[in-house]
Amino acid sequence: MSSTEKLEPILLAVGAFLGLFLGKFTPLVPIFALLVQPLLMLMLLGVFWEIPIKDLKKGFTDLKFAGTSLFLNFVWIPILGWVLALLLLRGQQDLVIGFIMLLVTPCTDWYLVFTAMARGNVALSASILPLNLILQLLLLPVFLWLFGGLQGQADPLLLLGSVLFVLFIPLIAARILVHVIRSKDRLKGVLERFTAKGRFWCLWLAVVCMFTGQGQNLIDRPDVLVRLLAPVLLFFALNFVIVRFIGDLMRFSFADSVSLNLTTLARNSPVALTVAVGAFPDRPLIALTLIIGPLIELPVLAVIAKILLRIGKHRRIPGY
Repeated sequence: MSSTEKLEPILLAVGAFLGLFLGKFTPLVPIFALLVQPLLMLMLLGVFWEIPIKDLKKGFTDLKFAGTSLFLNFVWIPILGWVLALLLLRGQQDLVIGFIMLLVTPCTDWYLVFTAMARGNVALSASILPLNLILQLLLLPVFLWLFGGLQGQADPLLLLGSVLFVLFIPLIAARILVHVIRSKDRLKGVLERFTAKGRFWCLWLAVVCMFTGQGQNLIDRPDVLVRLLAPVLLFFALNFVIVRFIGDLMRFSFADSVSLNLTTLARNSPVALTVAVGAFPDRPLIALTLIIGPLIELPVLAVIAKILLRIGKHRRIPGY
């Protein structure tokens, strides 16, 4: 993990505070608000550029691992998130929606870094990445409707249209670009440099613009971090223990069980944030939830990677 990647949660927090400051002193608030969604869609273009859709079939090379991972990510975790939200976020509708969006979108990038840190099976984890991406794009509107408490509050077709717009346009554009520049090495190099560094800065600028436009609404709710801390930490603690048990129950090798742990713990907040801005432009607390999520998640994942290493050493697993 590069120094920039390690600092991403802090940089996002700095961007949020910069946006709050600009919102107080700039007359260009409406313009900043208009820039949020294009910046996030550009960021997603960089994400989808790197996703090996052509390798989708590789996700089925180990049916036991793929089936277990998909069940945990798309059946167990949405139910767990709904129960935690019901118990700990009752009466906080926007926080519930943001929390659910955070949990039902499995990570498509940095979980591989933590898998490598914990000496898990990185190749196996990478093989299910395209499956996780496609399924979360298709199922996110369903989970929002089922578990986000949107019944009677939003038109399901309008919600579906918003999700499809902000997610599938960058996805289709990325696949077209991959095809068009296949033989154009210079242009391919430029786009690869953008995906390596530029996509985070698109996300950072989007956060600045969003907080500039919605700053006052967010200043009115300084309690959001405190309210989210318990359900997010409880999610990680419960899921870590339960998935370790399931890995042993399914008789996975230790490296494969490490991969299972991290593919079911890391979440895809940039994708969820893009959807939140597109589908709920007038509800900034949902987006705030998805910015706060990584501030808690990344340190927790680093600790979990170290715990898994210690477990491997304690069990005297070869390679640990």
